[in-house]
Amino acid sequence: MLPPVRPFRPLQGGGLVRATRSRDHRAVPNLQAASFRPAPAGEHVRRELYVLNIYRVLQAVVFLGLALSETFIAWMPTRAPELARVAAAVYLLFALLVLSRTRQMPRRLIVGVSTCLGVDVLAALTAALMMPAAHTGIAAMLVINVGAGALLLPPRLAGLFAALAALAMVGQSLFGQDDIGRNLLESGLFGMAYFATAALCYALGNQVRASEALAERRGLDLANLSQVNEMIIRRMKTGVLLVDDANHIHQINESAWLLLGNPSSDRRDLGELAPELSRRLYHWRTTNKADASAIALAEGVPEVVPRFTRLAANDDSHILIFLDDTSLVSQRAEQLTLTTLGRLSASIAHEIRNPLAAIRYSAQLLAESKAIPDTDQRMIEIINNHCGRLNEIIENILQLSRRERSRPEALDLNAWALTFVEEYKESNDLAGDNLRALLYPHAVEALADPQHLQQVVWNLVQNALRYGRLPDEPARVMVVARLASDEGPPLIEVIDRGPGIPPKVAAQIFEPFFTTHQYGTGLGLYLARQMCEANQAGLEYVPVAGGGSCFRITLTAPVRLPVAEA
Repeated sequence: MLPPVRPFRPLQGGGLVRATRSRDHRAVPNLQAASFRPAPAGEHVRRELYVLNIYRVLQAVVFLGLALSETFIAWMPTRAPELARVAAAVYLLFALLVLSRTRQMPRRLIVGVSTCLGVDVLAALTAALMMPAAHTGIAAMLVINVGAGALLLPPRLAGLFAALAALAMVGQSLFGQDDIGRNLLESGLFGMAYFATAALCYALGNQVRASEALAERRGLDLANLSQVNEMIIRRMKTGVLLVDDANHIHQINESAWLLLGNPSSDRRDLGELAPELSRRLYHWRTTNKADASAIALAEGVPEVVPRFTRLAANDDSHILIFLDDTSLVSQRAEQLTLTTLGRLSASIAHEIRNPLAAIRYSAQLLAESKAIPDTDQRMIEIINNHCGRLNEIIENILQLSRRERSRPEALDLNAWALTFVEEYKESNDLAGDNLRALLYPHAVEALADPQHLQQVVWNLVQNALRYGRLPDEPARVMVVARLASDEGPPLIEVIDRGPGIPPKVAAQIFEPFFTTHQYGTGLGLYLARQMCEANQAGLEYVPVAGGGSCFRITLTAPVRLPVAEA
């Protein structure tokens, strides 16, 4: 058995890790939620009701004892002994019934408490009338009922029951008492006590409820913060382990679990799981110097650089180990390098545009001169062609550097494909080539930026019309909108019936500046894939059986939120 996991303050909100079981029955790290759990709604009300109902039972037992005490206590006369005993017994049964249903009372709190207080006042009035010698004590006991009712009821109802209790005590003092004046004075004072108790308990109840509401809000905030911390630690790309002084792993997050080679949950000894990491931890503990070289903790996992830190100063009982994946660092460096190169390329392209425009303009002026021989005219034509190609490369580079962020929206791909084909035919002379849209029999919805999708498919159709033709035959190109399967992702495919692309060439067609055409820039398909990735889509080449090529765009289906039924 594994020792229990001990919480530590530095991982706030209980954001600690335990090994649990995933769906594939392997040990997968998981973060424990915060230990705080707010009290269920109405729990404090239920506790107050429970105390009040127990007091009511004791009150009924006292009334019944007083009703039975006439035979033992001479100075406790009872006016109607049988009636007093029956009334006390009925009140005791009622109190026991209410006590047994305490858990159900918060559902109808006002009705239940009001009914019970009404019965309490009636029982106290009956007991005071039947046993006049004990009316002072009975009136005093009723103070608790009135005060508890004020804690649970609105102020108007609390004042109403305080008034009923005062009237009941005043009324009983008018029936058959020897010293009515003194009894009226006592009853009046008890009435004032009822009102004062109700007001005080209501104020205290308000303060208690406000404090409980504040504590509950703080608790919910703490629980939410705990869940955020839990998710952050769990999803961190950096591996995190908590190891004690016996090299026993107490907590571990998902990244660390993967970097250790997916060990089983019963393997918690660091020396057994990662001997080199355990050796470095021992070296750091004894010398306080860390080895910054990268190591692989298991076969087939990336190399990591371990970092160690204590949970408290000069305390080696528990150590946090951070495992930095060197492959992630390399990826970040590569991304930074590509970003820098992209900016540099855009700057160079922008600077080339001006002299290039001057060269092209000069060549055009030379071409207009009648003194230029035909052989030189051919040289000017070559200059113009290569200036055009270079200008196209510059435009593509600038487009790549200043590409706007995608603004996806829901599209009907059937309608979009029809509109695209019509617009392309209006803007381009196809001569004998054939371009048509092939639609899916059902609606096909996708999430994409329509401008980006237009640019990508436009580029693919141009390539298909240019290269996807057999010798001495017109090009046949289709723009297909369909679903990958009944519940699969939406697709846009540009298919031609040309010679196809050899496998060796197909493996490189999406690389920048790769082209097989002497006047191609090699950036069209690269830009198309970049735009697809910006829209959470994929672009791939698929050979067509029987000859031809297919460029497939796999899009994302829009998420439909469930509509609540009326």
